[in-house]
Amino acid sequence: MTLRMLPLVTALGLAGCATEPLELQRDVTYIAEWIGDEPVIGRTAVSLTLSEGRAYGNAGCNHWFGSYEQSGQQIRFGNLGSTRKLCPEEIMEQEHHFLDLLSRVERWDVSNIDQLRLWPAEGTPLRLWPEQE
Repeated sequence: MTLRMLPLVTALGLAGCATEPLELQRDVTYIAEWIGDEPVIGRTAVSLTLSEGRAYGNAGCNHWFGSYEQSGQQIRFGNLGSTRKLCPEEIMEQEHHFLDLLSRVERWDVSNIDQLRLWPAEGTPLRLWPEQE
């Protein structure tokens, strides 16, 4: 191979690596594995579902709900609320941390292991997996 062909071969090789941009899925329930720097406690279900401008799920003890706006990789959650059931203190602390972090999310991406990450302006993201049926 001559040196003149090297740029062409490199360009073709890189073009073959191009993938479709990942889309944030609607009407799919995502289950949290990590809330910032903390793993989800035990078998507590912390979930997120996005559906036509509204977001909802389980925060560990209570059901939560709110709105969201997405533009490309940018996403913001607002008007968050929840039911008001009382649970063990550590679950309530985790729930508060989840909702606080969710209210500060600014962007999303999908990791190289296909995990949804919701990034706040500063700090570690929420990390979620699509629910397995």
